[in-house]
Amino acid sequence: MQPDQRVSIVFETHATSLDNEAGLASGWFDVDLSPSGELQARAVGERYSADEVAAVYCSDLRRAWRTAELAFEGRALPIVLDIRLRECDYGGLTRRPATEIDAVRQAYLRTPFPDGESYEQAVRRVTTCLTEIGSAHTGRTVLIIGHRATFYAIRHLLEGEPLERVIAAPWRWQPGWHFQR
Repeated sequence: MQPDQRVSIVFETHATSLDNEAGLASGWFDVDLSPSGELQARAVGERYSADEVAAVYCSDLRRAWRTAELAFEGRALPIVLDIRLRECDYGGLTRRPATEIDAVRQAYLRTPFPDGESYEQAVRRVTTCLTEIGSAHTGRTVLIIGHRATFYAIRHLLEGEPLERVIAAPWRWQPGWHFQR
């Protein structure tokens, strides 16, 4: 693939939610941003105010799309909500303490969470979304706002890192990760 045919993808996690502050793993639970999360969301927009971003794709969960909405309000930039960019569905473990999910995360690599999905299933969702983004935005930069599972999938798919290793690595927030597709 020629360099000008690639898509630059910048990934940002959603801003801090009320569940994040409470130490809960939201999964597919649709929780709001906290007041500090709203400030963080605006900072996302400031980070990319000079960048030529073609579009913002985000999970359809409130904490992700609200991050995008606050970050880019007033800019003529398409914000596309996509269910495929959601967090992993923790099923019966939804809204359990995040430390509990961290302790069992590896067990659900291939086996779905009780009444939920596996990380491999989440990766398959993200795969189809990335394929469409790549086709629609050749030679441009796209920002994706999602969740840890979204990040795991992108890192696995675009950097070739084994999913087991990506999930096992300690989580470390940073202001944006850059990838090429």
